Amino acid sequence: MLDQDNASDYMPVVASANRSVTADSMVGRQMQEVKAMVFMAKQFPRDIASSYQRIMTACERRLLAENAAYQYPRGSEKVSGPSIRLAEVIAQNWGNIDFGVVELEQKTGESTAMSYCWDLETNVRQTKIFTVKHERHTKKGVNKLTDPRDIYEMVANQGARRLRACILGVIPGDIVDKALQKCQQTLIGNNKEPLIDRLTAVLAQYDKEFSVSKEMIEKYFGYKLSAFTEHDLVQLKKIGLSIRDGMSKREDYFDIKKTEAKETVSKTVDDFEEYLKSTQKDGAESDPNQSELPLD
Repeated sequence: MLDQDNASDYMPVVASANRSVTADSMVGRQMQEVKAMVFMAKQFPRDIASSYQRIMTACERRLLAENAAYQYPRGSEKVSGPSIRLAEVIAQNWGNIDFGVVELEQKTGESTAMSYCWDLETNVRQTKIFTVKHERHTKKGVNKLTDPRDIYEMVANQGARRLRACILGVIPGDIVDKALQKCQQTLIGNNKEPLIDRLTAVLAQYDKEFSVSKEMIEKYFGYKLSAFTEHDLVQLKKIGLSIRDGMSKREDYFDIKKTEAKETVSKTVDDFEEYLKSTQKDGAESDPNQSELPLD
């Protein structure tokens, strides 16, 4: 049973000088809720086999499988791992886990928040307290955030990244690896064709429909075609569908203008050289004894 001193460790600290009757009542209620959660977790411990099966069943959903992993380029390498969506599904089906993001304090220009994940049954806990500046960094500089919705979204986004790390620090690593493998199998489905062949077919479709080359696609993803995964193939198909439906333009994803300008200049130079050659050829075939035309 969790005693009152230990329970208070899981609550945001409220300064005693500023504490009101309402705040004391809220802290007391939260303590009782924590004690109740721990008591229920001890009374009804998780069945690991059942929890594992629920996770595997959830990973058979294609929409989850498509968003189960994140990946981005870092230098010449590709960084990838389980996404926050997959981490949340694993925690939900693992059972007896409390997790979330709490904003502890908000003041002018920054917020202090905490992401946490607590296994109520084993008392294993991960917490990360962090500060979020109310600003967004762009290529044009730093934009200060004043809209409450923008500030909320910024804190939630930063909190989700820490929450993923907290969940993955509590859930056994082999369970996470098995979930990722199951999502990979879901994406492959009944396809017997190798991934590289399916990627080649999609690239040919991009070149035919949108005049987007393999080099443009590799530049957008940040790595070579040989490093593409099933998730990259899914993303390529989503981008193609968006362009085809008119929801976005190819310029939104790929560096089209510079490439097309280079091709246009190259074509113009080639045409001019061809014109010079034809002019020289015509001059060589003309009668050398023919006099020049009079000017008047």
